[in-house]
Amino acid sequence: MTSSKSPTLAARIERWPIAGSFTISRGAKTEAVTVVAEVSHDGHTGRGECVPYPRYGETPEATLAALQAMQGPLSRGLDRQALQAAMPASAARNALDCALLDLEAKTSGQRVWSLLGRPAPSACTTAYTISLGTSEAMAAATARAAHRPLLKIKLGGDGDGLRIAAVRKAAPESELIVDANEAWTPHNLEQNLAECAAMGVTLVEQPLPAGQDEALARIGRRPVAVCADESVHDRKSLDGLHDRYDAVNIKLDKSGGLTEALAMADAAQALGFEIMVGCMVATSLAMAPAMLLERQARFVDLDGPLLLARDRDGGLRYDGSLVYPPEAALWG
Repeated sequence: MTSSKSPTLAARIERWPIAGSFTISRGAKTEAVTVVAEVSHDGHTGRGECVPYPRYGETPEATLAALQAMQGPLSRGLDRQALQAAMPASAARNALDCALLDLEAKTSGQRVWSLLGRPAPSACTTAYTISLGTSEAMAAATARAAHRPLLKIKLGGDGDGLRIAAVRKAAPESELIVDANEAWTPHNLEQNLAECAAMGVTLVEQPLPAGQDEALARIGRRPVAVCADESVHDRKSLDGLHDRYDAVNIKLDKSGGLTEALAMADAAQALGFEIMVGCMVATSLAMAPAMLLERQARFVDLDGPLLLARDRDGGLRYDGSLVYPPEAALWG
């Protein structure tokens, strides 16, 4: 029987409409489906939010079930450190890891960065994403966002040279990073990189499919820095990336939570990688823990709430492209 003094776990699926649609090389969606975990103990409740990722075979229903199955271990004393071995790196572990961190902070009356011995995050510039479309549609969307200092451009294969040229014309002053989401091939890789370089692109994310990215190592000198996304998950996956990538995109849903993400950031920096902190399309509750990586990140891409029709109450403060650290009531 569960003790009344044991932590209790609640989890649910939430659906958040996207403003318009969000399109990448793998398809389009009109809502963000998230899973929220809440752990309550001694009058305090910690929360965490994740986005199950179909690219890795995750579904909201399976993620919900994985979280619900952790009630027993939590009742028997499972803590955040033991969680790292009790669950695989996944969206489900991310939600529970962040909920436990939030609970620790609320129980102790400290901010989570103080508990972890990390510097407090500060307001920083986030990228703003332009969805994949025709070059004309992407130019129009970019023109509406041209006041933003950092834009992330979704590309998708054929016609990408035209797309990036149209985007650059529409936003001549913005810093551009592009994300191909594994859509390029070894045959068009060098041409696409050269076209990005000609348009002043700073960074290219995941041009080739994970596991088929050896062509990146054969390029003598990459004209644009290349960032691993689908090719990198946690610390173990950093091995073997150095000759192919210049940077790694750390996302909490891939790493399985903030605990591993912070350790991964330290390891990646020690290996000489630049760091991007990224996100899925989700509410401020999912973005808030990732703000702790801001101090180590060359690029911050935490624009999920800006892409929604509405954010949850008490969400992060966004002032244009500036995103501010979370208030304690939201998380941490």
